[in-house]
Amino acid sequence: MKRHLFGIFACFVFLSSCGSSKDKPDAYGSFEATEVTVSSLANGKIMRFDVEEGQLLDSNQVIGFVDTTDLHLKKMQIMESKNATSSRKEDLAAQIAVQEQNQENILIEKNRVISLLKDGAATQKQLDDINSSLNLIEKQISSIKTQFRGIEDQIGSTEQQIAQVRESIKNACVSNPVKGTVLTKFAENNEVTTFGKPLYKIADLREMLLRVYVSGAQLPHIKIGDKVEVRIDKDEKTNSTMEGIVSWISQTAEFTPKTIQTKEERVNLVYAVKVRVKNDGSLKIGMPGEIKLMSN
Repeated sequence: MKRHLFGIFACFVFLSSCGSSKDKPDAYGSFEATEVTVSSLANGKIMRFDVEEGQLLDSNQVIGFVDTTDLHLKKMQIMESKNATSSRKEDLAAQIAVQEQNQENILIEKNRVISLLKDGAATQKQLDDINSSLNLIEKQISSIKTQFRGIEDQIGSTEQQIAQVRESIKNACVSNPVKGTVLTKFAENNEVTTFGKPLYKIADLREMLLRVYVSGAQLPHIKIGDKVEVRIDKDEKTNSTMEGIVSWISQTAEFTPKTIQTKEERVNLVYAVKVRVKNDGSLKIGMPGEIKLMSN
């Protein structure tokens, strides 16, 4: 009788161990998200900054701006310089018009002298003097046109400066680049910021990535696009499950991260795998998770 009971118990233990092994996860890891650090593109005092940690922001949403007083004054100064340069351009244009009128008058006189010279009523010196005057006027017009082109170049340069200042003023407006949840806030209203200084960190938590590590033996059984069962802790004894899709597999092996496995297993070479999971609100960055391959 005792032998019969022992046999039943052994069979039960064997079946339990088989079921436990079959249900054992294939890989462990933790959840992460693509985090974006939004930095200042301007220097100055933060006049407005409507950001709070945990806040959901839309893409291209304006959430603040940096003081642009100095930039506005600089733009006005450059525009005044452009206007002054433009007025010089008008003066040169008037000088060219005067010289062209003188040239036209002298040409009329030249034609008259040529006619008189044929009749013997004028001398060659008179014609030579007129030609000299025409050559002088042509040189003067050419000189003025050279100054004219130089002024046009100056105007083009000031227009580029104005465009740069306008772009700087535009960059002083803080626009959120991606839709997501604010994770960390680094700045406050009325603080002075500089170009490149972080303002806040944001991530789209609607879809999370579970980074897990699989062994070389498991690698042939998993590929990009595979559906897997993702498990997270529901309570001390049970798990919540959801569907995930393999979105990335590392091409190189690495040692098992210390936070994932036991000390003996850390020396094993594994491959990192990212599983994309729709977040129902229960997933958090850094939360542990595990996967079960559908084919296993």
